[in-house]
Amino acid sequence: MTPEDMVSRLLYRDGLMLILNKPAGLAVHKGPKGGPSLEDWFDALRFGLPRMPALAHRLDKETSGCLVLGRHRKAIADLNLLFRNGKVGKTYWAVVEGTPEADEGRIDLPLGRLDDKIGWWMKHDPNGLPSVSTWKVLGRADGFTWLALEPLTGRTHQLRVHCAESGWPILGDDIYGKAPRRGGPGLHLHAREIVVPLYKNRPAISVTAPVPEHMKERLTACGWSGEG
Repeated sequence: MTPEDMVSRLLYRDGLMLILNKPAGLAVHKGPKGGPSLEDWFDALRFGLPRMPALAHRLDKETSGCLVLGRHRKAIADLNLLFRNGKVGKTYWAVVEGTPEADEGRIDLPLGRLDDKIGWWMKHDPNGLPSVSTWKVLGRADGFTWLALEPLTGRTHQLRVHCAESGWPILGDDIYGKAPRRGGPGLHLHAREIVVPLYKNRPAISVTAPVPEHMKERLTACGWSGEG
């Protein structure tokens, strides 16, 4: 990643907000063990403002797609509130291993920490936090299914656990799925579209992120036309 690479990933920019196309495989911020993160290059996104932008929400390290940043403190606080109150529309594309019997559905499975000693790994826990997702089949082929997923709550690893618990884990998921810890196909989960109602007297801002290279082969097999 270079500053130029970061700027080239910009999908939307206005006075309050930036939306980036996050690459898969790069953490959005430094973890307890350190290492490179997307935040390392936020200085390239100041565009004349005195402060760097900051994250308004999070995406998993292995997830690609739409990532929202606030450009100053008030904007960040407003965006945080929108995400916390479930006002931001989020649509993910995933390729899962298996074939759901129906063409669409709703998953309502509370989630809790798998183990306090293992980072943010999660599990279905009847006494956990309410967690709801909807899904719709966009295509099927050779034992794989292309889904549009919408998390109605924002729990850590929510879509990954919900898909795995439903019997069709996301392809390339090395925590909840069948992928090996190293050398697998890469997580096939992409934050495809985000809709942010940031301004009171303007339509919500809708942004779509292009499909990452590592997902194109399976999506095409499932019927994706290759556009966008």
